[in-house]
Amino acid sequence: MTTAREIMTEGAECIGEDETVLEAAKKMTELGVGALPICGTDNKLKGMLTDRDIVVKVLGRGKDPAECKAGELAQGEAVTIGADDGADEILRTMTEHKVRRLPVIDGRDLVGMVAQADVARALPDPKVGDLVQALSTD
Repeated sequence: MTTAREIMTEGAECIGEDETVLEAAKKMTELGVGALPICGTDNKLKGMLTDRDIVVKVLGRGKDPAECKAGELAQGEAVTIGADDGADEILRTMTEHKVRRLPVIDGRDLVGMVAQADVARALPDPKVGDLVQALSTD
């Protein structure tokens, strides 16, 4: 059984809930990623911040990214996957929640991210095709 730990990208970096969206955008640029986990001062995962969130919820609404805090964009509980969860659970979670990236948790610690691209590289084509189709429909 393929697990999240086996296909994840290790070493996910967080943006602090008190850091600005501008700082998050700079970090995304430096890391070459389109999303960052939002971590609280208690080091607990608060949510995810995507490049789309920055455009739609900050710039599109005329907010100043240098003033808006990343934590303001965290919505509800973050959708995660356990490090030892299998491929079927990864696919089910991504499909059910319509997310392209999942933070990988080992106990309480963030240990990596599983992205749609990681799934595509690791799993058989039919399963990947089903995931892509599920994430592409409204």
